[in-house]
Amino acid sequence: MSQAFDVVVIGAGPGGYVAAIRAAQLGFKVACIDEWTNAAGGAAPGGTCTNVGCIPSKALLQSSEHYEQASQHFNEHGIDFKGLSLDVAKMHARKDAVVKQNNDGILYLFKKNKIIFFHGRGSFVSGGDNSFEVAVTGKKSETITSRQVIVATGSSARALSGTPFDEVNVLSNDGALRVGAVPKKIGVIGAGVIGLEMGSVWRRLGAEVTILEGQSVFLGAVDHQIAKEAHKAFTKQGLHIEMGATVGDIKATSKQVSIAYTNAKGEAQKLVVDKLIVSIGRVPNTTGLNSESIGLKLDERGAIVVDDLCRTSVAGVWAVGDVVRGPMLAHKAEEEGVAVAERIAGQHGHVDFNLVPWVIYTSPEIAWVGQNEGELKASGRAFKVGTFPFLANGRARAMGDTTGMVKMLADAETDEILGVHVVGPMASELIAEACVAMAFRASSEDIARICHAHPSLSESTKEAALAVDKRTLNF
Repeated sequence: MSQAFDVVVIGAGPGGYVAAIRAAQLGFKVACIDEWTNAAGGAAPGGTCTNVGCIPSKALLQSSEHYEQASQHFNEHGIDFKGLSLDVAKMHARKDAVVKQNNDGILYLFKKNKIIFFHGRGSFVSGGDNSFEVAVTGKKSETITSRQVIVATGSSARALSGTPFDEVNVLSNDGALRVGAVPKKIGVIGAGVIGLEMGSVWRRLGAEVTILEGQSVFLGAVDHQIAKEAHKAFTKQGLHIEMGATVGDIKATSKQVSIAYTNAKGEAQKLVVDKLIVSIGRVPNTTGLNSESIGLKLDERGAIVVDDLCRTSVAGVWAVGDVVRGPMLAHKAEEEGVAVAERIAGQHGHVDFNLVPWVIYTSPEIAWVGQNEGELKASGRAFKVGTFPFLANGRARAMGDTTGMVKMLADAETDEILGVHVVGPMASELIAEACVAMAFRASSEDIARICHAHPSLSESTKEAALAVDKRTLNF
């Protein structure tokens, strides 16, 4: 007889494992199914984020940042040494250890919360009227039943038409994280989050990196002033970014990849590289879910159709994260997972999509929440602007990292904060204050009158708030 559960979660990425934990906290009997496998053949919960995305990329970004600091900037601090060397294998070993710590941490949390974990692929067999059969296909295959199912199967890298990933020379984010030696030349198609982060890693380690972007505007979703500052910094560092590039034929051999493209002027160009990273977006993971067996509706992209509460077309089936509409961000998935678990329990789970922060973990980091200047102008809303450069911040000077600024946008009449945008050191941490402030509908005056520690980078947020009223103290 198959095991019966109150809630079954398919997928143990950020949305799935968090949903399972919250459901268990609320008193449900919970199972979670996930097929990610590590090199030793064991379970590796955490999804794309933990295994080939957020976590390993940040580990490599940190390692490459240390290498660049040691090779180019330590002497500014009076630290000189000889014989600097790079051990890429050891760098990867550290990255893999960080990933495993996260995998093991999730398994521990499942055990702590009495969640039954199944290592395998989950798919629907049949269901209706809040009773579903779900197959687990793995080393040990079985069928389980549940009253409620949460689908959190995530997303996969989108490949270029006619150029599949071989993860040797034509790389997705997965292959880009496993390159065994620093290539002489790397090409990147797509100047988005993944393209910029992976391009930054290998540039710091010594590769010549060229990024081809089809859009004519750099980081179009980012506030224009912030994007312009970031572009200037990346170019100065040595990233070669070509905007308005139209990619044509790609030919890959065992030793190199040749990319034919047309530049923004309409001129035919050719780029020959050792490795090509393709980062042109991601697609929802619904293949193999057997959604048709229960009549689960998908859209034209293959994403699961949900309403504002993450309910699918089938009562009792919910979906969260990358497999549904909205930004493909780990923290957005987590918030949806918690909200769905609470809704199943009859509570009022809540996610404010207007307050989901975005971060690009380059150097300088880029982070923002709320609306940007272009969006406010397009909406016709009157607003005020305050900016403060890190060049005038004492902590940034002491760190030796003064690139960028904090920018705050506030309503012209009410002074409510409408958006905060940061490019510079630790932007990923600084944006949290803005999220809290906007969640409580704070004004720029509220931030301006709160005492911030000195010296700290956070003072730049306070100064940007003061600048909204044209009364900065340090610039």
